[in-house]
Amino acid sequence: MAIVLRSLHFLILLYVSYILLALAQDEKGFIYNGFHDQANLGLDGIAEIHPNGLLQLTNLSQEQVGRAFYQFPIKFSTTNSSSLSFSTNFVFAMVPEVNNLGGHGIAFTISASTNFTHVLASGYLGLFNDSNNGHLTNHILAIELDTVPDPEFEDITENHVGVDVNSMISNESAPATYFSNEEGKNISLDLMSGNPMHLWIDYDDAEKLLTVTLAPTTIPKPDRALLSAPIDLSQILLESMYVGFSSATGAVTSYQYILGWSFNKSGPAQSLDVSSLPPLPGKKGNEKPGLAIISSLIAVPLVLITVVIGAAAYIWGRKKYEEVREDWEEEYGSHRFSYNNLRKATKGFKDTEVIGIGGFGKVYMGILPSSNLQIAVKRVSHDSRQGMKEFVAEIVSMGRLRHRNLVQLLGYCRRRGELLLVYDYMPNGSLDKFLYSNEKPNLNWVQRFRIIRGVASGLLYLHEEWEQVVLHRDVKASNVLLDAELNGKLGDFGLAKLYDHGTNPQTTRVVGTVGYLAPELTRTGRATTFTDVYAFGAFLLEVACGRKPIEGLGLPERVILIDWVAKCWRKGHILDASDPRLEGNYMVKEIELVLKLGLFCSHSKPAARPSMKQVVQFLDGDADLRELPYDSASFGTYTSNESSDFTSLPFSQASGPSMSITDSILRDGR
Repeated sequence: MAIVLRSLHFLILLYVSYILLALAQDEKGFIYNGFHDQANLGLDGIAEIHPNGLLQLTNLSQEQVGRAFYQFPIKFSTTNSSSLSFSTNFVFAMVPEVNNLGGHGIAFTISASTNFTHVLASGYLGLFNDSNNGHLTNHILAIELDTVPDPEFEDITENHVGVDVNSMISNESAPATYFSNEEGKNISLDLMSGNPMHLWIDYDDAEKLLTVTLAPTTIPKPDRALLSAPIDLSQILLESMYVGFSSATGAVTSYQYILGWSFNKSGPAQSLDVSSLPPLPGKKGNEKPGLAIISSLIAVPLVLITVVIGAAAYIWGRKKYEEVREDWEEEYGSHRFSYNNLRKATKGFKDTEVIGIGGFGKVYMGILPSSNLQIAVKRVSHDSRQGMKEFVAEIVSMGRLRHRNLVQLLGYCRRRGELLLVYDYMPNGSLDKFLYSNEKPNLNWVQRFRIIRGVASGLLYLHEEWEQVVLHRDVKASNVLLDAELNGKLGDFGLAKLYDHGTNPQTTRVVGTVGYLAPELTRTGRATTFTDVYAFGAFLLEVACGRKPIEGLGLPERVILIDWVAKCWRKGHILDASDPRLEGNYMVKEIELVLKLGLFCSHSKPAARPSMKQVVQFLDGDADLRELPYDSASFGTYTSNESSDFTSLPFSQASGPSMSITDSILRDGR
């Protein structure tokens, strides 16, 4: 009897420990520098873990599947108060049976279930079959490392990385390359080389942006991502999801390995210790004993010398590069901030002071110790070799902009590897939080119309009233900040371009945000004041309708706001497009004006759009907006041949991330 009671007591303790372990793992994420008995992985198919901790997904069996999923579900609460952001990185290797020929790759997968019965191995990475491929009910996000070109799935090359939503047809894909910080260019990687490689995947729920970065294990994470895919995961993820890997073999086979894996649901995933990861078979352990002894005798003094030199270089480098200053910066005087002052102002750049996160980095709230002035500090990665002198000159020039509806750019600071931009602090944050988040109170129409007029006035100042023409190039609700009285101020000049009146802007790179890009911009790359007007038109519709320019991005049912408003207008019921949260409490003439003006600014032909001067006149009632012709095919992205490129390019055919996402000009060049 005593033995039975002890056994029962042991089982209860074991069960409780299991539950506590599950809760702890879900709360904190996990990291595995090699997989061992405590890995908490559920293996399926031909997947196995080697004694040294190496996770092998596939072997030389044909038409087989191997999967490994973390056995505890991750909580992805889809309520408005919870973030869907996550971060993960892992080291993988694909070792072909025959050089340069192998299986169908590996997919990092977030799935509502680990039950994949009736799926097909070859071609579907063990995730889908002919009948369910593309179904919204799959609730699967996969980042594929694909080595077989399949025309059925519109694969771009035989060596690519893709972002898949419920389907093997990728929303975004790119050839396998990595950005070399040293050389300042992309370098190709052969996924089937047999060498270990490192992949980082980060999703920012605030920006609705998924970034994927690839690199060899011999270098740190590159400054520039391989892929940046705008996507709303609230349409895909359920409250409980499983994370893991799936792989499959075809007629030609290969070994697919995962060496280490880190995942975090509540912040950046921990970095893997690449040096401690398990070796691939045949990569280590074949040295002769005598050679190993000789190598050790040589290595010890070399390590000591390296440590001494490294320590000296660290101390010297820290002192020399803590803050980068060059002679040409002396002329900018008060526009240059001390790094130490900014560090003190933001309490050492503490996470508690973060007020915004985007593709550029983080924005911190701070108080300057000398003046008690509240500021916002944006930290942006940069390469000082890429036109830094010219860029800082423009930053300083924009620091001289003075308008009540522009966020004041106060100055900058440079450190090794990063640029810090200092702005006036806006206590009410960005406009998009009021439009789309229940955390902020609803804005009534009077407040919205005042914000619209203010932003229009600020944009007119940039285009026509300052000493130079300033193209903002990223007008959108998230870049409109609200002061204490809820006045709108256009901010974030990270993509702005200056040029003299009467000349043409020398821009050839497409920068901006999906949904706000003028159709001609995606074809020619040439930004003008009319491309700003197009973005302002999307902004007008966004504020009046309470909807994003593109909803359901990456899904078959995506809604293009311009098209939807144009459809309501053609039916003679344009007020049906107004934000339901306004509950009809608005001046009909004003909201009709804003909706029609939004379409007018979104005309497919640049010359047919109004200037910002005309826009301000319409909003102030100093000029009458002409009636839009109901038979026109010039409004809405799907109804114009001129704009058809815009509808397709940002979703799946973009040649690079700068075509479809907001990014720092320092990161992409000018």
